[in-house]
Amino acid sequence: MLVLGIESSCDETGVALYDSERGLVAHQLHTQMAMHAEYGGVVPELASRDHIRRLVPLTEGCLCEAGADYGDIDAVAFTQGPGLGGALLAGSSFANALAFALGKPVIPVHHLEGHLLSPLLADDKPAFPFVALLVSGGHTQIMAVRGIGDYTLLGESVDDAAGEAFDKTAKLLGLPYPGGAQLSELARSGRPDAFSFPRPMLHSHDLQMSFSGLKTAVLTAVEKVHAETGGIIPGQTRNDICRAFQDAVVDVLTAKCRKALLDTGFRTLVVAGGVGANWKLRDTFSRLTVTVPSEKGRAKAQPEAVKVYFPPLAYCTDNGAMIAFAGAMRLHEQREAGGFNVKPRWPLAEIVK
Repeated sequence: MLVLGIESSCDETGVALYDSERGLVAHQLHTQMAMHAEYGGVVPELASRDHIRRLVPLTEGCLCEAGADYGDIDAVAFTQGPGLGGALLAGSSFANALAFALGKPVIPVHHLEGHLLSPLLADDKPAFPFVALLVSGGHTQIMAVRGIGDYTLLGESVDDAAGEAFDKTAKLLGLPYPGGAQLSELARSGRPDAFSFPRPMLHSHDLQMSFSGLKTAVLTAVEKVHAETGGIIPGQTRNDICRAFQDAVVDVLTAKCRKALLDTGFRTLVVAGGVGANWKLRDTFSRLTVTVPSEKGRAKAQPEAVKVYFPPLAYCTDNGAMIAFAGAMRLHEQREAGGFNVKPRWPLAEIVK
């Protein structure tokens, strides 16, 4: 079965073809980063119009790459939500119209489920069950995953998502939009103890997270530097702030994921979403262990290794491959969506198993 996947939830247009036997056979992506950089953030109307312009050329590019034509498509999957309403409508309308014209089923896909399942596109795939950290510009959530459609929310950010905090902090430091990735690279040259920022909710005894206060701490540090230097942030100082900020975020995510693994008893962790490409996060998680507290009278507990899986870097950001794959996993359902049935707000826990 050949499934066409359409992703248009925000500022990237992704189209891909996934074959149930051969795996991913084609993948095309267009990012609107340069267009939105002029405005310092995503402009929803411009994003929607650009999706409309890109969907047909990208689809035809995928078909050409796969050596297929429209008649070979067995089903069309698309991102139904969450995301920007107009952007979702662009992808939904195209997917439903194409499926209707071909007489094929249409499969609405939850955007976060696409991210959650994206590590399964790698050659080295995780096995169920596992703890999943969904960490991106719009969401930071920890899920217990026991199978396709069997997801339990364990904790999430109560304010800014981690990726959002990265981009906002980068803006405070004068980095061009989107600055999260650039902040991460500058952090490589930062000194580890030059600044110390709080780790919000690190000891909250639950799996909730908060990153808004961390961003405020950076703002305070930047204002202090400006007062001392006359409004200029020296290069090394900027790198030091980047390092301290990134270390704080990674420390919180590490502690929360370790607690989730202990609470569930799972020893497999899957990291998905744009921040999953962060080098510091990957380095720290690659050495992640958990230690079960020893009971009185028993020998001291030894650290247990955790298997950690990341999606290939190409599938960390929004893309059509994850939507095509998630659609293929739900082919048997063949849920009808309707051309304008999108869900800009859609908790992952509400999807049908």
